[in-house]
Amino acid sequence: MKSSRLRRRLAGSAAVAALVGAGLLAAAPSAVAKANVLAIDQVALQSPGLQVKVTYSCDPGMNHQLVANATKQTGHDGSVAAGTVKKDKLTCDDDRHTAQVALRPAAGSSFGKGDKVKIAVFYFDEDGFSYARQETAVVL
Repeated sequence: MKSSRLRRRLAGSAAVAALVGAGLLAAAPSAVAKANVLAIDQVALQSPGLQVKVTYSCDPGMNHQLVANATKQTGHDGSVAAGTVKKDKLTCDDDRHTAQVALRPAAGSSFGKGDKVKIAVFYFDEDGFSYARQETAVVL
């Protein structure tokens, strides 16, 4: 009878500990889940190229750039554009921020109203590694 009472107490204590632990995890800041995230918010024509509004989040101390590329899907002229936000212009503190990336067209490339364009954004580090790639297709 004494061992049965002890078992019930241990089981009750374990259940309370599990519930408290779950509550602490649920209440913990979700900064880890937000780090190194990219989202393409808006794409617009901006002479001479394009402008992409990006929401980003990155870990403190990260040493990378934010890169955006555009490829024209309408027609067969192969127009492309690219833009970069240098690492010293990024705010890396696990919070979400926005950046405007100006994409400059390559020589001979052009974009106009009604063009379908594929946009890709990603982080690019000093070792040449890219990650957190996001893509979308828009009509300008």
